[in-house]
Amino acid sequence: MDLNQYQDKSRETARYPDVGNNPIYPTLGLAGESGEVADKVKKVIRDKNGVFGENEKIQIKLELGDVLWYVAQLSSELGFKLEDVAITNIEKLSSRSKRGAISGDGDNR
Repeated sequence: MDLNQYQDKSRETARYPDVGNNPIYPTLGLAGESGEVADKVKKVIRDKNGVFGENEKIQIKLELGDVLWYVAQLSSELGFKLEDVAITNIEKLSSRSKRGAISGDGDNR
């Protein structure tokens, strides 16, 4: 499945207020699910000495799926296709790499 196919299939499961005109809901969901990924990683560091066992990997994979779902919904709300988002990101990173600007901070480096 490619990114645009995923986006279209995931859109069929979107059930939140004012779907199609509500970027706020998926933005909040994205923040929440990203936090859940971070929390699971934090607990591996705390409880497992940083060793990711199979169960931990599976749990993180499930949370990453939720992150992807919200990225897809926010992209749809804003009129972006996931493939275009991915291509734009790779172009930005490639440009930064060529200019030696991967490190540092700021969006426009």
